[in-house]
Amino acid sequence: MRAVDTNVIVRYLANDDAAQAARARRLLDREDVFVSLTVLLETERVLRGVFGLAPADVVRSLRAFAGLRQVTLESPAAAARALDWAEQGLDFADALHLAAAQPHDGFVTFDRALIRAAQRLGAPPVQEP
Repeated sequence: MRAVDTNVIVRYLANDDAAQAARARRLLDREDVFVSLTVLLETERVLRGVFGLAPADVVRSLRAFAGLRQVTLESPAAAARALDWAEQGLDFADALHLAAAQPHDGFVTFDRALIRAAQRLGAPPVQEP
């Protein structure tokens, strides 16, 4: 199994470069691939920031990609939880940070909006230091 970079996933999903998109599809047709949480995070940023996709569309695209039989995610439970929270309006990066922090005794931040959002979503305890 080979790990893939953000640009491979973006080409696969956005099909903005026909030749590279075809190569990305061939790769996924032939091989199982590993996607790290950092690549997932960067893919979300590129799809939203560069391509201007709405957050809900990005979540749907990432969820569909992650559901492909040949895709293995690092921490699939954390990725799924982050996608769920992002679907409910939380910034994906914040959602991923919170999901990754779940096995710990809470999450510490100065971001009061994140604290309120986490409380609203029933996320693990988030508080100021």
